[in-house]
Amino acid sequence: MRHRFAGTSRRRFVRMLEACALACVLALPAACGSGSGGGGSPPPPSGGGGGGGGGGPSVLQPTFASIQENVFTPICTACHTGAAAPQGLRLDEANSYGLLVGVPSTEVPSLMRVEPGDPDNSYLIQKLEGTAAVGGRMPLNGTPLPQADIDVIRQWITEGAQPATPAEPPAAPVRVTSLSPLPDSTLEALPASIIAMFDRELDATSITPQSFTLTASGGDGTFEDGNEIEIVPASVGVSPSNPTTAVMDLAGVQGGDDTYRVRLAGDPPAPILDLGANALDGEFPGTFPSGDGGQGGDFIADFVVAAPPPALEPTLDSLQTNVFTPICVACHTGPASGTLPSGLDLSNADASYENLVGAASLEEPSLQRVAPGDPDASYLVHKIEGTAAVGGRMPLFQDPLEPDVIAAIREWISLGAAR
Repeated sequence: MRHRFAGTSRRRFVRMLEACALACVLALPAACGSGSGGGGSPPPPSGGGGGGGGGGPSVLQPTFASIQENVFTPICTACHTGAAAPQGLRLDEANSYGLLVGVPSTEVPSLMRVEPGDPDNSYLIQKLEGTAAVGGRMPLNGTPLPQADIDVIRQWITEGAQPATPAEPPAAPVRVTSLSPLPDSTLEALPASIIAMFDRELDATSITPQSFTLTASGGDGTFEDGNEIEIVPASVGVSPSNPTTAVMDLAGVQGGDDTYRVRLAGDPPAPILDLGANALDGEFPGTFPSGDGGQGGDFIADFVVAAPPPALEPTLDSLQTNVFTPICVACHTGPASGTLPSGLDLSNADASYENLVGAASLEEPSLQRVAPGDPDASYLVHKIEGTAAVGGRMPLFQDPLEPDVIAAIREWISLGAAR
């Protein structure tokens, strides 16, 4: 049976990895250098690409398809892909346009990541040119993208930041091509927005609070028992600069740990429509795009919000609440006596202080269980680190305490083991 802090270090490790990815590309595509220069940037694809560090002319063209092929796919998706993509910004081919064009920057929400027609006020350009107000130039610690290539990206934005392909002929039902956050993902907080991407331009009047909804389960993870909570967004609509993407703005919306359900309506009374009045084909088989070939059917996807546990503080009250009570009291129940393990009473903070701090160990009487200011001479530390000369490592018959838990106990002792 693993103690309650068994996942803490793993979660921190995951967050460290995500932070490293964020340091590489921050909250924006910032694409990303090319060539094989510093910072471990991947080389450009065969035949050209960003052109940085290479000897030949760039093949980058002012089209989204060329930028995707030569910059985003070979370079940026090293970090910006899947559920763990920094800030939810996925730059694979299915997602990049919908998460860039007309979408506010996470770091500077007053700026769009890509503002069609205005490269100077596109956060992507600011990150590539090193003029952004937050963070460093991209790629961080790597070779900057050549200005000639940045100028090509600037030209694409100036010309309207058009998508790679024309809209699909309106003879088939519209389909969902991606969702942010990804279905079945786990987040630490409710996102600033829900972004749904479709395979063609939408009828903006069909994107309403009735056709695009978010519901919390009410804490039980189910949506059929009547205790669900309808989330009221700040707004729902289609960005004029990206009419293939619907955005639910959650600015100012409070939402705690729970399971949340996104619903995009394909059925009456308020289905999502394209410009040809074709309704959404919403059936979701678990992979994008949605659909079974016919109009109708709601698109349903769930995600979870689970805030990380609070950091363990180097205080007796914190250690009692998070370590001694849930883990140690199973054996060390008290009352105090000269008998182990029950006689080592750790049932509450007062008892733990009395039985640990300055108290001689029964197994090693020359050592105090907790020697204030000296964790290395504290028998408690010997036991939880497995270095004691007598007996087994604590907690007995359980997984060892995580390193960060032991570090908090050591720090408490180093600080004087105060009550």
